[in-house]
Amino acid sequence: MGIKIYKPTSDGRRKSSVDDFSDITKFEPEKSLTINLQKHSGRNNQGIITVRHQGGGVKQLYRLVDFRQNKFNSEAEVLAIEYDPNRSTRIALIQYVDGVKSYILAPAGLKVGDKVMFSGGPIEAKLGCRLPLEFIPVGLFIYNIEMTPGKGGQIVRSAGLGAQLVGLEGNYAQVKLPSGEIRSILKECLASIGMLSNPEHNLVRYGKAGRMRHRGVKPRVKGKNMNPVDHPHGGGEGHSPIGQKRGPRTIYGRTALGERTRKPGKYSDKFIIQSRRKVEK
Repeated sequence: MGIKIYKPTSDGRRKSSVDDFSDITKFEPEKSLTINLQKHSGRNNQGIITVRHQGGGVKQLYRLVDFRQNKFNSEAEVLAIEYDPNRSTRIALIQYVDGVKSYILAPAGLKVGDKVMFSGGPIEAKLGCRLPLEFIPVGLFIYNIEMTPGKGGQIVRSAGLGAQLVGLEGNYAQVKLPSGEIRSILKECLASIGMLSNPEHNLVRYGKAGRMRHRGVKPRVKGKNMNPVDHPHGGGEGHSPIGQKRGPRTIYGRTALGERTRKPGKYSDKFIIQSRRKVEK
């Protein structure tokens, strides 16, 4: 994968870049593994907007990615590396020996023709293979990690990410997540070997509002440009500051930019060995 930069023939082109899709080997998705993706534009079942700045966007087919990968002890061959509009990383089309096809998240370095295997026991820890944490050598990078055995991968699923297995102790494995947090996860949970593909995804610059609208992202308006009835920062003459407030606020009046939003005393705190927040000296 690489980043393609065009000549600055317009204001939109001048600061934009695109993915060159050089790592894609198949451009049409597997029809049997796609469904129509219904858009909700940030609205709930009552039609009320609960997530702002969403709407529009191009039509997309949803690829049915297998996050569980529990077809154990059956070798699969990689048929193609594909683009998925619903996620940042690439996906791989695989076919098992019995002819069943499936989509999985593609790690960096996986190529067409490679063999992958998924197992509930000890197997060779090769790129793309999936096995329980207790059988993975300490120090390897992993992705698509389960939080609950059998539930399927829930964390480390974005482009270029990889967590590191740093230790095994008792019934738990210690995993260093991309955020820097070190967390205990049951050693029966499954994880895949490697780091996810498309690591340069964050270098793409969209350059103009139109490309963001194609992604379904609507424009944002600063709170200080609104009226007092619409935002805590609103009002004043011209582009005024937020006024005599202790700090920035969201449109709903809650503290923003810096306040910790994780619930104090959450049940899963006991699994966090080291927080991702830096310790202040």
